[in-house]
Amino acid sequence: MPRYLIERTVPGANTLTAEELRDIATKSNAIVAGLGEPYTWEHTYVAGDKLFCVHEASGPDVIRLHAERGGFPVDSITEISSMIGPKTGAAA
Repeated sequence: MPRYLIERTVPGANTLTAEELRDIATKSNAIVAGLGEPYTWEHTYVAGDKLFCVHEASGPDVIRLHAERGGFPVDSITEISSMIGPKTGAAA
């Protein structure tokens, strides 16, 4: 299933408390469970006023549906074509 990077602007995201982040995660989990199709929220990075989420989904439309049902903003949805890291350079 394709993986996507979702950018969301949430003013003050980096000041959200652990409880506020837990509430967001709980809401997202409930929406994922109710979508009725394969969908995986892998993780989210909180940085400044942004949330950068990695989700597996059949396409951008279902990601937008997840966002709409949860009241989550969506600035952009980009399909992830590959991933590299330090070990990528060591494999020779």
